[in-house]
Amino acid sequence: MTEIGFHFNLPDKANYACRLVRKAVSVRGLRVVVVGEPQMLEAVDAALWQLSPCDFIAHCRGDAQPHVVARSPVILCVEGLDAAALAHREMLVNLGPTVPVGFERFERLVDIVSNEADDRQIGRSRWRHYADRGYSIQPHDFARSAS
Repeated sequence: MTEIGFHFNLPDKANYACRLVRKAVSVRGLRVVVVGEPQMLEAVDAALWQLSPCDFIAHCRGDAQPHVVARSPVILCVEGLDAAALAHREMLVNLGPTVPVGFERFERLVDIVSNEADDRQIGRSRWRHYADRGYSIQPHDFARSAS
């Protein structure tokens, strides 16, 4: 069963996702798919390019050439597409407002929620979706860890 981490009350989802992806790839050697709306993926893409040359993480879009997707440790995928159709199945990072299509085929899902009221409300509905299906959710409240 997919392990689900719920990271919430974050002031900057894109920069947090960038740090999370860097750690997952560099430290743990995971292959990661990041799903979200196009604007959010643009922000993550830009943040990944701003890492120092020593910390750079190769990444591509989900619609890149198949040989590029196969070799990239990080794939940025527009939400609504079946991320599980991609070759990577280790870690899925959700930055979008909906439950990612095919999330249950990944070993781990990290759902990221900002500290904005609308995003928190939408995040609660995703939490209920996972909980109603019997998934155990590991919460990480960044408002508490910051104080």
